[in-house]
Amino acid sequence: MSGLFITLEGPEGAGKSTNREYLAARLKEHGIEVVLSREPGGTPLAERIRELLLTPSDEVMNSDTELLLVFAARAQHLAEVIRPALRRGAVVLCDRFTDATYAYQGGGRGLSEARIAELERFVQGGLRPDLTLVFDLPVEVGLARAAARGRLDRFEQEGQGFFEAVRQAYLQRATQAPERYRVLDAAQSLERVQRDIDAVLPLILERCRG
Repeated sequence: MSGLFITLEGPEGAGKSTNREYLAARLKEHGIEVVLSREPGGTPLAERIRELLLTPSDEVMNSDTELLLVFAARAQHLAEVIRPALRRGAVVLCDRFTDATYAYQGGGRGLSEARIAELERFVQGGLRPDLTLVFDLPVEVGLARAAARGRLDRFEQEGQGFFEAVRQAYLQRATQAPERYRVLDAAQSLERVQRDIDAVLPLILERCRG
């Protein structure tokens, strides 16, 4: 695969979607083909699975069901969008990927990392992101931003303890593999966050040329 796979991670209210658009625009200025996608979702079938995962329901979803649905959507997304884009040399900017599974289903739900890793190997093979930007901010700030957007989805309705565990899982993964992760302070103003993205841009451009 000759493209570059960049994922943007972080909890609710971290500004991933806005900053994904900003990074895409900066890369396009350099004549680079950019493919924007998200998880769960990214294809019509995967988006239908996303609806199952995010829509509140009277029936409590089992944590294993949730985990398997996440990877089912990911398998479709990889086959239809991510792998073809990378093969033709594009930069894929994806709003969340498997780090989110370790954070939400692992940290938040308490599922074992070994179980998640087994599905990761089965669905992804050796494919991993080349670079992951983690947009970090205090849980109370993120939840306030999410609430201001309107109706909360199934995950956003979880309590603060759940999101504290999610945040710590993200930070732990970033600490364990600093060569892949860049942690950005998403509690700053948007201008400052995008200045931090600009600081990472030379690294991305170098890898695109490499």
